[in-house]
Amino acid sequence: MEKLLTQLLQHDDNRLRIFDMGRRISKLSIDTFTQVEQNRIPYPLPFLHHAWVGLLLWNPSAKDQNLIWFLKLPLDEQGYLIQAARDDIVNRLLQNAIDPQAEQDALKDNPFAFTPDQEKMASFHALASCTLKTPASRYYEDVQQYLAGQLESDYWSNLGLQGLADFVMRLDQGDNALHLRKRLTQLPEPLLLMLARLLEHAQPNAALQQQLADLLLQLLQQSDTPPELIAALIRSLCGGRDKIRDQAMDAVLASPYSLEAEVIVALATRCHKCLEEPQRLQLFLEQLAAGKAGQLGFNRILSDLMFLADLRPRILEAFRDPKRSDTLSRAIGEMLGSGFSTTGHTH
Repeated sequence: MEKLLTQLLQHDDNRLRIFDMGRRISKLSIDTFTQVEQNRIPYPLPFLHHAWVGLLLWNPSAKDQNLIWFLKLPLDEQGYLIQAARDDIVNRLLQNAIDPQAEQDALKDNPFAFTPDQEKMASFHALASCTLKTPASRYYEDVQQYLAGQLESDYWSNLGLQGLADFVMRLDQGDNALHLRKRLTQLPEPLLLMLARLLEHAQPNAALQQQLADLLLQLLQQSDTPPELIAALIRSLCGGRDKIRDQAMDAVLASPYSLEAEVIVALATRCHKCLEEPQRLQLFLEQLAAGKAGQLGFNRILSDLMFLADLRPRILEAFRDPKRSDTLSRAIGEMLGSGFSTTGHTH
């Protein structure tokens, strides 16, 4: 049998950690990824029909010489890995194996490599330093001091993105979570926006998550809240406890803000688990059909959501609901008329 990527990257003096990078950064066990490689299971967290994967490799005796790779691997219609892509990467690694630069060069000019956006990159580096137990960036201390109230309130514009990401990934250290909670409602809007977006990759404790949800509910009551702030707070809640997240999502869906494109996209891409509840899914589809994302947004968002094995049958069932509105019926008709497949191929 052909060698697996996980086998090639893990050897005596190498450690490997794998992360899903699609919607939010989350750990992916090596066992799960191995089963995906062997085509025994579909990729569990597909996003835009791909597996977006971050690989962290290091030697325990030289943690500062770690390697980070980002791979975007195509999936078939059932979410299984397209083997040709994996084979290509394995072959590149094998060809480079004779070279001491091996793993460093293996992804040069690789068609499956990708570069995450700045926020994700900062969060990944912060997570990597936590995993390797190496120090945070030099910007971290500034953020700690600012959120502890030790710096002037207008100092926020000097805070570096990497420092903010380091702080969010270290919420469980010292009084970090407590300080953020105390300052949350007084933060300047651009800083709140940035912290909320970074929080999607972390798991805020119940008290902080509840405070984020309360702030979101408060902002939903105001008619002049920027939609991108609502979207950012939705993202901040997606990694925490289901109950707090789901109650907040119900409030969002019941508000006019759910018609805003960035708000509905945040719900779809970050809180897809809470759409498994039929009534919530039905309301989501109604708002998506009536909202500012338009027909193109409707098609794109559903094309992505129907790739998720747990959601596909529920969405198809919602499509057949006799109580659906004319607006939703029209949007479904347009989507199906554009040649969209609702069957998928059997594997």
